[in-house]
Amino acid sequence: MIIHGIDPGLGTTGWGVICAQGNRLSHIANGQIRTNAKAALPARLLELDTALVTILGQYRPASAAIEEIYVNKNPQTTLKLVQARGSLLLGLARAGLIVGEYAPRLVKKAIVGTGAAEKAQIDAMVQRLLPGVQIAGPDAADALAVAITHAHLAGRPV
Repeated sequence: MIIHGIDPGLGTTGWGVICAQGNRLSHIANGQIRTNAKAALPARLLELDTALVTILGQYRPASAAIEEIYVNKNPQTTLKLVQARGSLLLGLARAGLIVGEYAPRLVKKAIVGTGAAEKAQIDAMVQRLLPGVQIAGPDAADALAVAITHAHLAGRPV
């Protein structure tokens, strides 16, 4: 099964595509969608949607997973993140995908073994779980971690 993982963000959204065959995982692709910080919010949301449509069309995943929102200290930042995530969820639903949603702490625990893992630990474990992967950046590593979490937990109570 091909799984598309997303680490949502308005400025940078990480994405990763893996193949899960039983317990065997393999890397297909990963990257980052960067929006123009000087553009208006609607234009940035459109950039996210357009890029997502392209990625979904290219890799045709059977399933998708996205990281849930964590609350920032800055409410404006949180609101922008929520809107970006909403745009991405809409795109996944429009593609007919069933979407798993995972809390950041759960993803960290599933990949590293502790919910307080640092980004470098996530990156290192993703490289171990997907040998030979060239990760496009920390957001892409997080997206691959979300996809891996989904491969292991989809259909199981969390």
